[in-house]
Amino acid sequence: MQPNILLVRIKAVTLLLASSLLISCGGGGNDDSSTGGNGGGSSSCSVIEQNRYFLDYMRENYFWYEDIPSAINPDDYASVYTLLDAIRSDNDRFSYILTEQEYQDRFVNAEYIGFGFSTRMIDDQVFINYVFDASPAAQAGIRRADEITAIDGVSVASLIASGNYSQAFGPSDIGVTRELSWRRPDGSEFTEILTKTEVDTNTVLATERFQIGDRDIGYYVLNSFIGRTGEDLNQAYNTFAGVDELIIDVRYNGGGLIRYANQAATQAAGNNVIGHPFVSLRFNDKNSDSNYTALFELIDGIQQLDLNRVFVLTTASSCSSSELIINGLTPFIDVVVVGQTTCGKPVGQSPDPFCDKRSFVINFETVNANGEGRYFDGIPADCAASDILVGDWGVNGDPLLDEAKYYIANNSCSAVGQVSLQTLTQSEEKRHPLLEQWAREH
Repeated sequence: MQPNILLVRIKAVTLLLASSLLISCGGGGNDDSSTGGNGGGSSSCSVIEQNRYFLDYMRENYFWYEDIPSAINPDDYASVYTLLDAIRSDNDRFSYILTEQEYQDRFVNAEYIGFGFSTRMIDDQVFINYVFDASPAAQAGIRRADEITAIDGVSVASLIASGNYSQAFGPSDIGVTRELSWRRPDGSEFTEILTKTEVDTNTVLATERFQIGDRDIGYYVLNSFIGRTGEDLNQAYNTFAGVDELIIDVRYNGGGLIRYANQAATQAAGNNVIGHPFVSLRFNDKNSDSNYTALFELIDGIQQLDLNRVFVLTTASSCSSSELIINGLTPFIDVVVVGQTTCGKPVGQSPDPFCDKRSFVINFETVNANGEGRYFDGIPADCAASDILVGDWGVNGDPLLDEAKYYIANNSCSAVGQVSLQTLTQSEEKRHPLLEQWAREH
């Protein structure tokens, strides 16, 4: 078994890979929900005590601990959040801190309170990136590529112009209602009242099986690596028995548990990789005894495809464990990356619990069986394609999926696909892509 990791610091006795609740943002985690560091008492969990504990932890376990200013005074900061911002390395755009409740909700329980959809904003328009199964949005008929045109009768354009768009969806409380209006790509319009509830965040958003010539193709959209991903993956792969090619779509996947990146890769390549090194975790020189190599294994999976080629669809939001699928498989099978350069996170965290929080700070780097890693500039696409919303998952006209189909049919990129695309923006660099992904979910 491998430790459960979010690409995080790991004590040998508590590696999360051994648990079904392993956390991994390209790294490992710890499902020990007990209070860490200073304990749970109110006196030992004062801001000052939390700051002091956190700084001590960082000096010992942070991958870039040598970059922490020597003269920093933890008592000068209003919270551990501001302290982290003050001491993070210039190399680090990935470390963050969650409350214990946020951690339990998103990684363990795989849910949040909302309507059940993710959006993107283009100028003064808002479009749907994806919808969770069985959510209020799905039940109302909202689909990927639909445009949200109004909230409670006020146009989205007006809400954006007035700076009131974010608040318009209301608080994250069960029972909050909003009247949403939306327009489909074909021009049809709808208005429904939606009520917020606990949304189960299914991690496989779509599965399709189709033909290209005499080739049988499997395609699925993998949106995150959290506690339920193993079961979701197994259900997806059960539909792909006998396929000739596989397309894994991680275009919005900000990362998560390493063990499930391993499962996704192993179920795809099967006997071509099982038992070989999937990823090695390398900690700082103070913690080198925690270095660990995880072998390819099925984890929660059953069906294996034994493919010698896999296509992976990516954007700048494809991060961490999503990138591990690519990097881990590359020494053993042909991996064709289609889309845009990935986010560039060859490092990970092991969540450390303290008081009512968990820190997700970078504790280690990851390398594949060939010792290859450090892709901080991202993994470039072999065939370029833009992420343009044209309809629901799997429709013809989706540039990323169409480019993969072209390659399967012609064994090469299209003329457009031979042009490099790099769309990572400064705004996307400010926070961990997983946090950006959650921030777009309502």
